[in-house]
Amino acid sequence: MSTLLELTDLSAGYGASDVIHGLNMKIEEGSITTLLGSNGAGKTSTLRAICKMIRTRGQMVFEGKRLDGLSTEDIVRLGVAHVPDGRGTFTSMSAEENLRLGSYTRKDKRAVAEDQERMFHYFPRLKERRHQQAGTLSGGEQQMLAIARALMLRPRLLLLDEPSFGLAPLIVKEIFGIMRTINETEKVTILLVEQNAAMALDLAHQAYLIETGRLAMSGPAQQLKQDEAVRRAYLGY
Repeated sequence: MSTLLELTDLSAGYGASDVIHGLNMKIEEGSITTLLGSNGAGKTSTLRAICKMIRTRGQMVFEGKRLDGLSTEDIVRLGVAHVPDGRGTFTSMSAEENLRLGSYTRKDKRAVAEDQERMFHYFPRLKERRHQQAGTLSGGEQQMLAIARALMLRPRLLLLDEPSFGLAPLIVKEIFGIMRTINETEKVTILLVEQNAAMALDLAHQAYLIETGRLAMSGPAQQLKQDEAVRRAYLGY
């Protein structure tokens, strides 16, 4: 697999303070990569840095293009979609309107309509609730809508921040299964931040562990899952 995104000596922060320190990462095209770490380790900030939502130093290269000098909108147009923690659906709009908003950079209306039907195939609950106000959907349905809306961009890279947060285990299992299918069938590369380390490592091909904004460990997901320190700290056994 070729490298889709490479971060080299990336530091990032808010105001004058850095929360990410000299991070080096490679995201392989077509892969699922998970970013692990405790609360406050810098996982969410790493996703925000990739989207240029916070101040960055260092180098970020996406498909041969430098991201560090671009705006957030420029990065979206290159094919990077971000599903933030807290889902971020437009609550006063219908589910269908949220999906259409996800394709705002695209001009081919027929392809957009086809993609919307494909999202309804992946997320049949959204089809049932297509005319329902997003703010009245359940937490799981809102998370599905947020992911589907991001996929309407036809992204090359999907950044997912805590998709399981606050959801029942059965809903989480369903969403993770859909993400695996999307990765395999649509060839969408996924960078996943997830507190449920066991599920994340089962889903992912590669894993990076961040501690206090610095890279502590990286390797194949199954290798990290067998590491004694990772098991004790993040898997609970």
